[in-house]
Amino acid sequence: MQSCEISADSTDDPLSSGLRRKRQPRIVVIGAGLAGLSAAKALLESGFTDVTVLEATDRIGGRVQSVKLGHATFELGATWIHGSHGNPVYHLAEDNGLLEETTDGERSVGRISLYSKNGVAYHLTNNGQRIPKDVVEEFSDLYNEVYNLTQEFFQRGKPVNAESQNSVGVFTRDVVRKRVKADPDDTEAVKRLKLAMIQQYLKVESCESSSHSMDEVSLSEFGEWTEIPGAHHVIPCGFIKIVEILARSIPKSVIQLRKPVKCIHWNQSVSKEIERVADHNSDLPEENKSSDVFVECEDCEFIPADHVIVTVSLGVLKKRHESLFHPRLPEDKVMAIEKLGINTTDKIFLEFEEPFWSSECNSIQFVWEDEAESESLTYPEELWYKKICSFDVLYPPERYGHVLSGWICGEEALIMEKCDDETVAETCTEMLRKFTGNPNIPKPRRILRSSWGSNPHFRGSYSYTQVGSSGADVEKLAKPLPYAESSKTPPMQVMFSGEATHRKYYSTTHGAVLSGQREAARLIEMYQDLLQCRT
Repeated sequence: MQSCEISADSTDDPLSSGLRRKRQPRIVVIGAGLAGLSAAKALLESGFTDVTVLEATDRIGGRVQSVKLGHATFELGATWIHGSHGNPVYHLAEDNGLLEETTDGERSVGRISLYSKNGVAYHLTNNGQRIPKDVVEEFSDLYNEVYNLTQEFFQRGKPVNAESQNSVGVFTRDVVRKRVKADPDDTEAVKRLKLAMIQQYLKVESCESSSHSMDEVSLSEFGEWTEIPGAHHVIPCGFIKIVEILARSIPKSVIQLRKPVKCIHWNQSVSKEIERVADHNSDLPEENKSSDVFVECEDCEFIPADHVIVTVSLGVLKKRHESLFHPRLPEDKVMAIEKLGINTTDKIFLEFEEPFWSSECNSIQFVWEDEAESESLTYPEELWYKKICSFDVLYPPERYGHVLSGWICGEEALIMEKCDDETVAETCTEMLRKFTGNPNIPKPRRILRSSWGSNPHFRGSYSYTQVGSSGADVEKLAKPLPYAESSKTPPMQVMFSGEATHRKYYSTTHGAVLSGQREAARLIEMYQDLLQCRT
């Protein structure tokens, strides 16, 4: 092995200080989700030796959480690999044999991810009637046509009119309603069913976007999110296997679990706080006391670093950015955090002794007929269950048993999270009885559900471009600190990663992985001379 020093005594180059000549940079990654593990893996494989990953919870994976019950694995978090061509998550799964048991039915296609592309969705009304298949198909074609229009505002630079309020929900509801009402071939009864279906489809869309309502999603920016070509894939053995593959090459000593961070003290040149922090740790070597950054943990330990990669969720940044960073973040980064959106999408798994649904049914969609003319998708607290848009049938039953997966999002998901299992199971059973018209549906034998909104380490599921935000805000969020490209200011002290920092692939697992690799690449390029000398 060859070793050499960077021979420069000039104080103008922040990388030429004696501190960095003596040792490798100390890099702290906050968060052991997909972004954090991807960053750490890339750094270690490139030759960095002083890398520490701090994880607040007792497990790795972040918003990937696979739970094994009996012989089956259920996903409380990330479920699908969205697209295959060039998707790093797909290639990790394919290269490691994780898709060998994925059935053809589980390789769903189309915009909305499905547990199975086989079978038919049953659209049921609160009066216990199934909406005829031809009516559903006609409405679905219309809705998808209008959905495609929502993409054109960004992709073709079309101007947004004032009536839409730059909202996907407002625009979609208005255009679909006008077309339904103007259709001369439909009876008034069919028109009313189609009008009620608008709200159900928007609820599904809200769960996909992890927004409280599609009214909050920016119409002008909606089309920037980019879909990777190829099918959506389920990993039968659990999405957590992707996490384990990423962590496989990371020494166990690198990852510290149950290590929540209290504050990141950065920018030594402008902050007296760094000196106070260093004095607090009297046992620190002198070179540690001159560190650019100190990570203050909840257990009172102060960890010196040259670079910190922050991978916490946008929800955590919204709640804690004022106390998490000292000095406080620049105003434009704070504005980006506040403008971008994140909310909660939760799953409710119900396991039954026997299926009460037909073998061709792949999902039960709840259509409330009294919502035909509704504008809002916000409900009183006691009616939280009306936000449940559907229950999907888990497929194949030979693997999962007889299990339905319900979807709920927004503020109503937070209300659901406060309820106990018995209440949620009873409420869902009553809904299923009501919509199927079958009063004899038994209560499920078991319930399992997520709680991403109330979990203080996540505070939401994934991000979206909220009305008033844009892709430029995603770029601002991702930009390392400090901004000033001064020769006397050590660069990239605080870096940002995670799905919310990827402009094209926000909300996805591949967006998280790519963002971690992106931040690692910045440091690899910065220290390329040092890394080459030590190879």
